[in-house]
Parts: sequence; structure tokens; C-alpha cells
Amino acid sequence: MQAEPIRNGMRAASLGDDGWRKPWSDNGGSCLEAKKLPGGRIALRQSTDPDGPALILEPDEIRAFVEGAKAGRADDLLT
Repeated sequence: MQAEPIRNGMRAASLGDDGWRKPWSDNGGSCLEAKKLPGGRIALRQSTDPDGPALILEPDEIRAFVEGAKAGRADDLLT
């Protein structure tokens, strides 16, 4: 049986249970989880809905997201 192709919106549970981590944990139980995928891609899922859809980011997309957040370019989203 061939594995499901990795794509945006796929069930996060289809990516397996191992490797998910919470780099943006707020310690309140509602966290964004991330998992490294082959080829440098990153999957994101909502911790409270591990069977829900996954957002799949390409290496340049996750790099831009993290670097932009570090530089404060999304701070206006917090107010």
C-alpha cells in the first residue's frame, strides 16, 4: 500500500505520531506543534486537534516565518 502524498490540508495524523514537538507552547494546552519532514519541509498542526489538517511549509517558507517573527515583523498581530 502506497503512503498518502504529503500535501497541505492532509490529516496531520497521517504523518504519524513521532517527531511532533511544541516549540511555541503557551503551557495552556493549546499549542502549535511542528514536525520535520523529508526535504526540509515542516508540518504544523493544532495540538488540540492532532487528527485535523496539517499546514505543510517549504524550507524557505518556514525560514521566512521564523526570521520574520524574530525580527518583530508580525508583532502587530498580537495587539
